[in-house]
Amino acid sequence: MSTLPETDVARVQRWCRARIPDHLRDEVRVELDVADRYVTIVECRPPWRADFGPEWTRFPIARLRYAKVTGLWSLYWRDQHLKFRKYDRAPASASVEELLAEVDRDPTGIFWG
Repeated sequence: MSTLPETDVARVQRWCRARIPDHLRDEVRVELDVADRYVTIVECRPPWRADFGPEWTRFPIARLRYAKVTGLWSLYWRDQHLKFRKYDRAPASASVEELLAEVDRDPTGIFWG
């Protein structure tokens, strides 16, 4: 059972769905992987060559970790070695929307490139 606030997870799921217009969802999607203490925002793309099979590629964009003790969310970015690092330009927040807004702004190009 997840220790994440269900309402916050639902907010992140809505944010992911809103990132891509309906008419483009056969080309790209933004999805959410949910774990016990964090959610990972993932960009998904269809196979670009038939010989690669039918599976979409999944590229982690950001991770939001939840600390149940404090009730705060923290934002992480993924480095070139596929490890998540704390994003130091946004403090931990009780509002998951504040951190999603930072991912949207992406002032350093670290999330969306």
